[in-house]
Amino acid sequence: MSSDQANFAGLVTTIARTHALFAAQASKAINVSLTLRNWLIGHHIAEYEFQGADRADYGGQLLERLAHQLGEAGLRRIDARELRRFRQFYGAYPQIREAVTPVLAALPTAQRVGLTEIRESVTPESDPMTPADASAPPALDPRLLLERLSFTHFAELLQIDAPLKRLFYEVETLRGNWSVRELKRQIATQYFERSGLSTDKDALALLTHQQAEPQSPQHVIRDPYVFEFLGLRPQEVMTERKLEDALLDRLQQFLIELGHGFCFEARQKRVLIGGEHGFIDLVFYHRVLKCHVLVELKNDAFRHQHLGQLNAYVGYYQQHEMTQGDQPPVGILLCTQKNHEMVQYALAGMTNKLFVSRYQLQLPAASEMEEFLRRALGELGADSEAAGP
Repeated sequence: MSSDQANFAGLVTTIARTHALFAAQASKAINVSLTLRNWLIGHHIAEYEFQGADRADYGGQLLERLAHQLGEAGLRRIDARELRRFRQFYGAYPQIREAVTPVLAALPTAQRVGLTEIRESVTPESDPMTPADASAPPALDPRLLLERLSFTHFAELLQIDAPLKRLFYEVETLRGNWSVRELKRQIATQYFERSGLSTDKDALALLTHQQAEPQSPQHVIRDPYVFEFLGLRPQEVMTERKLEDALLDRLQQFLIELGHGFCFEARQKRVLIGGEHGFIDLVFYHRVLKCHVLVELKNDAFRHQHLGQLNAYVGYYQQHEMTQGDQPPVGILLCTQKNHEMVQYALAGMTNKLFVSRYQLQLPAASEMEEFLRRALGELGADSEAAGP
């Protein structure tokens, strides 16, 4: 036994370090496999468009029809938009070819059928869809990109048209080990442009990285691309916080037991808005009001961003989920923190006065919801103390 395991505290530390090490390796392996898969899908599409024997039969509908057939074959999240992104990924990162070949070579022969035909005669650079750019900046080591960036990082980077600007964010993401959220924030706040205007670029970079959110294995596992790649349901990976999950369990039952007409429809309902994924905590259909009721629970104090997020979900449902005879959807936002319970209803532009009156009668009052939160938090606290040492 090593000296650092000589006591119980050392044993705990050693096991925790072992877990962290292999969790990081597992998340890295999943990420590399997903990224290589997406690059290869882009390769296969580009190759087919370049010289597929029957490509003329599909024309401009190729990706739509391909997505439909792949969906029939059981592949998830493979719509035409994603296929287009994979093809773009293949064209924008030709250097990943260097990492694909050894990975495929390590597979058993039977598994390599149809995967080893990555002909050097048709590289992304020679593909007519992706003409070579002599002024393009140097490309980063593909192994570094694959090991350190998730595909969701690449999805954000692909939205940058200028190669030099994209390279800048690649380098800074690697230097700072940025999460996807941090990369998006830095792009949105024009870090590249601010760096170009700054007279002390090193000082700006130091300050930026000191304030940045780093990437972690948990970020990778919770990535929507990853859990769909692994065949997981959103609920299996999006309910990390046990307190919030337990509150949702109680809230779901509470609303059904009120007897006001709530019919449970979905939990952690995934929606795609403008290329970004959102997850609605609870979705009900109210049989009396004839509308969807969307419930968002935030395990912290109210912030205006919470209401904006819920309003976006309500707007999405109003545009995409309403059917003939439905009234506009309703949003309920619950924010809970000690002495800061707050209930806010987002009416989302409802103008029908009669419906608003019925809404006020049929939905639980704010006082009811506040009392529920106080009681649920008290019960959960008691449960936690009872389960403690």
